[in-house]
Amino acid sequence: MRMLILVGLLLCLGSCGDAPPPVPKPRSYPRVEYPPRQYTDLGADYCRFTFERPASTTVEQETSYFDEAPADPCWFNLRLAGALNGTLHFSYYPIRSPDQWEELRDEAFELVGVHNQRASSIEEIVIHRDAARVHGVAFDIAGPAASPFQFFLTDSTEHFLRGALYFETQPNPDSLAPVIDYVKEDIFRIVETLAWQ
Repeated sequence: MRMLILVGLLLCLGSCGDAPPPVPKPRSYPRVEYPPRQYTDLGADYCRFTFERPASTTVEQETSYFDEAPADPCWFNLRLAGALNGTLHFSYYPIRSPDQWEELRDEAFELVGVHNQRASSIEEIVIHRDAARVHGVAFDIAGPAASPFQFFLTDSTEHFLRGALYFETQPNPDSLAPVIDYVKEDIFRIVETLAWQ
């Protein structure tokens, strides 16, 4: 009996070969199909500015904000196409006084500061387009923050526009990184083409 067990073990060991042991596959993320880069005019006649937006986005005017009317009719969202599964939220304020401009600027920094608890870093990108009277700051927020990118644009006397990018998914910086990089290029196109009216 012992001899049979020994022969069985030898046969099993001899049949194993030199193949490496199996390794589990790493976790993967769904493949994202990016829309082609084409741009069109904003097409929001209720706003006092225009810019080039990705043609794949949809413009949706905000009609209520926490069950109240928005501060200006020019509050809208740009819905990102398909698998990008995100939204750029825009809020516009006409500036009525220097004090109001300071309040709006401070509020923009405060809204970015909310993400400090989850962000690993926040890079501030200063924007100056003197000929077009477009100035502001873009905030590139790294880490598992709810909003990975925000910005505000102003001429400091009449117009103040704030934008914030949100995705309709749990913020996972590793899986969202390629999508965020793709959308940031579109946001910078918005910044570069913005013109006050």
